[in-house]
Amino acid sequence: MAIKLSTEFAEPFYTQAEYDALIPDAKRGMEEVLTHFEKGEDPLGWFSLPEDYDRAEFARIEEAAKKIRETCQVFVVIGIGGSYLGARAAIEFCQGPFHNQLRKDGPEIYFAGTSVDGDALTELVRLCEGRDVCINVISKSGTTTEPAIAFRVFREMLEKKYGEEGAKDRIFVTTDKNVKPGTLKELAVKEGYESFVVPGNIGGRYSVLTAVGLLPIAVSGADIRAMMGGAAAARRAFRGEFEENVCMQYALLRNLFYRKGKKFELYASYTPAMELTGEWLKQLYGESEGKDGKGLFPVSAIYSRDLHSLGQYVQEGERTMFETILLFDKPRYTFDIPKADTDVDGLRYLEGRDMAFVNQNAFRGTALAHRDGGVPGLVLTLDREDEENFGYMVYFFELACAVSGYMLGVDPFNQPGVEAYKKNMFRLLGKPGYTN
Repeated sequence: MAIKLSTEFAEPFYTQAEYDALIPDAKRGMEEVLTHFEKGEDPLGWFSLPEDYDRAEFARIEEAAKKIRETCQVFVVIGIGGSYLGARAAIEFCQGPFHNQLRKDGPEIYFAGTSVDGDALTELVRLCEGRDVCINVISKSGTTTEPAIAFRVFREMLEKKYGEEGAKDRIFVTTDKNVKPGTLKELAVKEGYESFVVPGNIGGRYSVLTAVGLLPIAVSGADIRAMMGGAAAARRAFRGEFEENVCMQYALLRNLFYRKGKKFELYASYTPAMELTGEWLKQLYGESEGKDGKGLFPVSAIYSRDLHSLGQYVQEGERTMFETILLFDKPRYTFDIPKADTDVDGLRYLEGRDMAFVNQNAFRGTALAHRDGGVPGLVLTLDREDEENFGYMVYFFELACAVSGYMLGVDPFNQPGVEAYKKNMFRLLGKPGYTN
């Protein structure tokens, strides 16, 4: 289990001297992570989490997931941003994008509270009609608008269907551990909902390997012990010096391209199951680095699908981006292209070939074309799409993000700009305390 970094499609765009000049910065970035962690500064609880997580709560998560899998047909996860992206990314990474349709046991899993769109909420409520439902609401305070609305709707639904006592066994809360007046934790204690902890020293976008992500992931049937084992292996792997540390090397290369004028990092994968991983990466890097007038703008794509929509721009548009391409050594399945009596589709030259062979050559052909068109490509390769590799990948990107943020000269753990839109929205909605 490892992540391999290839610069084959990036090397024409920088010199060895430029690379070497940034090595001290990369080492300093890693030293800052270690220093802040040792001093207890910044929300760096994720740094040691794979080895020192709360075993008792972990066992409760497994028991709750077992109960949910046995008692409901639909499991609704209510949260926004880091309270849902990591979990959904993990489920699709490990179980595939059609996990609900192909599920043989356990509930279908859906996500709510990710928008204020009434149509989407209406359709999800309809989907739950006549079926046994459990919910997991994830919020530190319980007052974030989008999930708060969804929780109010689904809580009322469950209480009407099962009664207040029956609903208690179907509502699971992941929130702050401290009971304060007017908080979700206070409500959970008052109503008797089983609750799990959103760690105070771990920000939302770094929280996928806490109860925030682990309960929904376990409900999906994924092995969360293997996932934590993969993250622990990554933590051990990235303790080494720069020359053996692909995490620091990746952080260096993103900063190198940024300093050379690149403004966008395009996360690309040739596996549709990685689509939500791309969404998680957009939050992780966008929220961590986009401040003080700095930072790469993260975008994501699934190839070869998006080559038929974004491909023209990537190939010949403004030269302000580089790609980070995520690949796997082994596919989840083997699928050979069938033989046919006629060659009306022009595929005879591929008959009997594995789809993985086609996908690999689609990647190489695209990477070569983009390189020749002026778009550098970094390639990160994992072993396979499973729980261990997901945990390993999460820790890799979290640590690289922290190192990269310190190299950039920003605090990779705050998000002061996130509240700006809320103030305007609350003022327009007439929320008490927000004047026109």
